[in-house]
Amino acid sequence: MNFFDWLSGATAVTPGEDRLTFVTRDMFVKAIGETLQMVGVALVFGTILGIAIGATLALTRRGGILRQPVVYGVLSVVVNLIRSLPFIILLVAILPFTRLVVGTGIGTWAAIVPLTVMVAPYIGRLIENSLLEVPAGLIEAARAMGASPWQILVRVLIPEARGSLVLAITIATIGLTDATAMAGTVGGGGLGTIALDYGWQRYDAFAMLVTVIALIVLVQLIQLLGTRISRRFRRR
Repeated sequence: MNFFDWLSGATAVTPGEDRLTFVTRDMFVKAIGETLQMVGVALVFGTILGIAIGATLALTRRGGILRQPVVYGVLSVVVNLIRSLPFIILLVAILPFTRLVVGTGIGTWAAIVPLTVMVAPYIGRLIENSLLEVPAGLIEAARAMGASPWQILVRVLIPEARGSLVLAITIATIGLTDATAMAGTVGGGGLGTIALDYGWQRYDAFAMLVTVIALIVLVQLIQLLGTRISRRFRRR
């Protein structure tokens, strides 16, 4: 069976083939759905937390409009600690917390919790860097007109950094997609499970090939979409 026969739904094995393709098209479609679910949910919660983290870091750092060295120092250390852990270690380390949140340590939702914990600090750092790219003159002008820190954040920093913020979210989404490939270690499903259970454990090169192609296409689509949205914001 070749790749195009498999896409068309063919399941017969031609004479001379010395192995069966264990992964069916329906299994593959389900795996893509689980991957998109993990990426989508973790990205939503991770972005919300990441915006809060990034904004706090940008505002409380030395020279920020809400200079708070203690707050910045503690939060920065926590962010760096989480970012320094490989995802597979983080996944296992916070298993008790995962069980507390979703009631189980196995399955797609059990993978979403560590994915969120992993991506939130990552997005936070990217957002911090994006906000720091806004010219200081604009901030000073807003302060001179009596704008509060919240107004400066919402009406100056975020609008001016929209293009950079979109690229930051795009980079984080790609990293999150890569991390979902390890969700198979906790039975999270998705393309990672296909690669682990069939491509590696059963030595099914065809399953591994299909998984690699799917991930490449998915990442390229995410990057293309993010780049186009960012360009549109920058032109404005």
